[in-house]
Amino acid sequence: MSERDGGRSAEHVDAAMLSLWQAANHLSQVPPPACEHFRVTIFGSARIKPGDALYADVKELARALSALGCDIVSGGGPGLMQAANEGSQLGDPEDRLQSIGVRIDLPFEQNANPYVEKVYTHATFFTRLHQFMRLSDAFVVVAGGVGTTLELMLVWQLLQVRHATEVPLVLVGPMWRDLVAWARQHMLGGATAYASPADLALPICVDTPEAALAALRPFQERFLARRAAPR
Repeated sequence: MSERDGGRSAEHVDAAMLSLWQAANHLSQVPPPACEHFRVTIFGSARIKPGDALYADVKELARALSALGCDIVSGGGPGLMQAANEGSQLGDPEDRLQSIGVRIDLPFEQNANPYVEKVYTHATFFTRLHQFMRLSDAFVVVAGGVGTTLELMLVWQLLQVRHATEVPLVLVGPMWRDLVAWARQHMLGGATAYASPADLALPICVDTPEAALAALRPFQERFLARRAAPR
C-alpha cells in the first residue's frame, strides 16, 4: 500500500468513527427508562481487601442504602467495588433490587465480582463512564486511585456544565476534601479564576460513610416523591 493509499484509508476510518460518534451522541440524548428505585453508584479502589476496615465500611454503606430501597452500581471489579455489591445483596434479602457492575475489559481483571447480579462490560473507559451517568441518580466516591479520580472528575464536570442536574456527588474522606481544597486554592486563589465558587461547591464532602448516607437521604426522598406524584 502506498503512502497516499494509507492516508486515504486513515481518512475513511476517521470519517466512519466520527459518524459513529455522532450517532452515539444523538442516541445519548434519549433519556434512559425511568427506574423504579433510586440508584447509587459507589466508586472506589480495586486494591482494598475484604479484611480491611474500609471494605467493611463500604459494605455497610451499600447494605444500608439497599435496605432503604436503593439499587447499587459499582465498577463490577474487586476491592471496594466488590464491597459495594456485597453490601447491596446483604441489604436486599428478598432480591427486589439490583446489584449492578459496569466493568472495563482489562487483562488483569477477568471477571465481575461474585456479588454482581447484572453486569455490563465495556472495551473503553469512555463508553463505561457514559453508562455510569445514564444509570445513576447519585454518586458516592470513597478512597481510590487514578481510576476513581477519573470517575469523580467526569461527574464533577458534567455537573459543572449542567449536563447532569440534581445528581449528588458525595465525596467521603480526607483525600477528596483535600482535593477540593487544592482546587479552591489553585483555581480560585490566583489573579485569574479558572472556575467559579459554585463549581467548587458541587461536591458534597463528608468524613464518614454514615454522613454520606445522611447526605443522600433527601435526594432519595425527592426521587420517591416524584415517582408517587400523580401524572
